[in-house]
Amino acid sequence: MDEILRQLSAILRATWKHRRLGMLAAWIVGAVAAGVILRIPDRYEASARIFVDTQSILKPLMAGLAVQPNVDQQIMMLSRTLISRPNVEKVIRMADLDLNIKGKAEQEELIESLTQSLKIQGVGRDNLYTLSYRDTDPARAQRVVQALVSIFVESSLGNKRQDSESARKFIDDQIKSVEAKLTEAETRLKEFKVKNIEFQTTEGKDSLGRFAETNNLLTQAKLELREAEQSRDALKRQILGDSMGRGGDSDGAGVSMPELDGRIETQKRNLDTLLQKYTEQHPDVLNTRRVIKELEDQKRREVAELRKAAATNPSLLAGSGAASMELKRSLATSEAAVASLRARVSEYEGRASRQKEMMKTAPQIEAEYVQLNRDYDVHKKNYEQLVSRRESAELSGDLDSTGSVADFRLIDPPRASNNPVAPNRMLLFPGGLVAALVAGLFAAFAASQIRPVFFDAKTLRDATGLQVLGTVSLLPNEARIKQERASLRRFIAATAGLFVSYGAGVAALSFLAKRAAGA
Repeated sequence: MDEILRQLSAILRATWKHRRLGMLAAWIVGAVAAGVILRIPDRYEASARIFVDTQSILKPLMAGLAVQPNVDQQIMMLSRTLISRPNVEKVIRMADLDLNIKGKAEQEELIESLTQSLKIQGVGRDNLYTLSYRDTDPARAQRVVQALVSIFVESSLGNKRQDSESARKFIDDQIKSVEAKLTEAETRLKEFKVKNIEFQTTEGKDSLGRFAETNNLLTQAKLELREAEQSRDALKRQILGDSMGRGGDSDGAGVSMPELDGRIETQKRNLDTLLQKYTEQHPDVLNTRRVIKELEDQKRREVAELRKAAATNPSLLAGSGAASMELKRSLATSEAAVASLRARVSEYEGRASRQKEMMKTAPQIEAEYVQLNRDYDVHKKNYEQLVSRRESAELSGDLDSTGSVADFRLIDPPRASNNPVAPNRMLLFPGGLVAALVAGLFAAFAASQIRPVFFDAKTLRDATGLQVLGTVSLLPNEARIKQERASLRRFIAATAGLFVSYGAGVAALSFLAKRAAGA
């Protein structure tokens, strides 16, 4: 530590020895700095404030109908990319800054200068932006800011319209592609349906369900056919007089009477149905049994009457008489019913056979239909979604064209300041004084290093490496002491003069600034 202090003391003593040179350098640097500060041209600032209102009433009204981008984010990104080379070149043309440009180098220098000087700043999250520019000519600064404001507004609207048109064109191209695929899928589905029309039903049943239904109809038709054949055979026997020739039963059980037999059979089927739900003592069951008994009694009476008539008039058996004619008409009706039922049974048998054969290929056909239908549904869904989005894009484009989503309001129009805002000479003058003092100290220190002086024997021994035998001290006389004091007074006066000069300059600038502000 002592060594460090000793070296620092030696440096300070050596620097103090060359104080005159340091003061001269301080005065020279101070004068040069003051001249430079005074010769710096005044710069005027032009600025404008723009408010971007993104809280439009159309946003909640068009929610779900139109695509609404993040306008706040778009405006923020636009503000960050506004000062680009194309926009700066446009500003130069709009503000007539290129009138005095004589070459490519000057143009590049002007573009670089404008890029660094133009400023756009956002105020918090209020969508309030300040555009500013400084120039030596206030009118030119105002023109530059006016051009920048116009570009700011036009760039936003132009980008919106361009994005909407690009999105609409892309969706139209996609719709054409999907529409072609949809048409192709519809054609394949139509051809498949025409080719396999027998597999289609209006009830939505599969091949197994249709086969079961046809089989049930076939069984029912066969049953009805057997009933009709038995009825027909009974009529034939009655007409031929079989029952009468053999002396049939007295109750008429062997005689066929189609009308009464049909009614009796219907009541018996009804009775069987009722017995499945009710007991023997139920009123409906008792009533049905009573009706059956009455019909059977009626049949027995009519059979007895026919037998009496046949006994008294045998010609009835030969086919003459009203009863015989009635039996013959009933027989003809039964024959027609049998023929009709046979045709029905034959048709149902054919249907059942075909459907049984079709069931072997039905799974493959149904799989192909499902595949075709699935492809058609996918293309149809994509087509409907694209059409819906195209409508949404058109609404979005119309919404953007109205300019109501983001409203640009010029709060403060471009205006240049009456007084220069730069340079700040009140701050530069103290800086010049500090620079002059630093230059003086550096000059004295440099001189002490160029022409070193040794103030003690140890420093000399360390620097030369030689053994110092002794030192001789200088005893100052009265004349030397006076000379040293005069030199110190001159140094202090020079230093004070430097501070006073800069202080006077600062005071003069302050007075002129107040006077300009008052004017």
